[in-house]
Amino acid sequence: MTDVSVIGCGNMGSALIQGLAASGKHTLTACDLDPDALAAVEAYSSQTTDDPTVATEAAVVVVAVKPAVVEAVLKSIDLSEDQTLVSFAAGVSTEFVEQYTDATVVRVMPNLAAETRTMAAAVTEHSVTDEVRELLDDVGEFVEIDEDRMDVATAVNGSGPAFVYYLLDAMAQAGVDRGLEPEQARLLAAQTFKGAAETVLRTDRPIDEMIDAVCSPNGTTIEGMDVLWESEADEAVTEAVTAAAERSAELAVEAENE
Repeated sequence: MTDVSVIGCGNMGSALIQGLAASGKHTLTACDLDPDALAAVEAYSSQTTDDPTVATEAAVVVVAVKPAVVEAVLKSIDLSEDQTLVSFAAGVSTEFVEQYTDATVVRVMPNLAAETRTMAAAVTEHSVTDEVRELLDDVGEFVEIDEDRMDVATAVNGSGPAFVYYLLDAMAQAGVDRGLEPEQARLLAAQTFKGAAETVLRTDRPIDEMIDAVCSPNGTTIEGMDVLWESEADEAVTEAVTAAAERSAELAVEAENE
């Protein structure tokens, strides 16, 4: 059992706690100043507290707070060099965090699918430890990347779920507009996204080949794909990812200038 503390029990922190709890491999301490946030994760935690000094007794301390309050949190905790501090803060570099702690600092960009143990995460390859790899394995899949690529990873897997929800909702709404019940369209669209994603993860085939495999000549899919190919849908998605990545870089500058 690994002792893990999570400081910040908002959406991301609570998702991580629930995912790690489901794995059954960890002793979990939840820390937040908001009693309602603690109440929401109490059932999944070994203990809850509003005292950061209690949270810092764990081997791994996860800081899952907004970038604007990272510095204040770091100043309130004292970790030793044999502990690990995992930062979830978008745009906050390991170099910035290392100014405030003796612990090993590992930067991770997670996403909310940690709750269902299907998270996609990016982690800094230069500092990741086996202990952190095990934690990430317990809640999904991860890639190890150079920290210079963390802004784009933030956009792809951190912001990405919102982009997917947007597209999923558009597909479901199209089904409703053509006569499906809302719950039917939601289920069909969501399961289709889930199945398509799982298929991609289980094969090395290029995605364009997978599209071709669904498109029968003169069939229904090719008619729909012709609309997408002739549209600017791919450009819109690229622009969304770019905007999110640029904002991540801006957050880094803001953190350094405060």
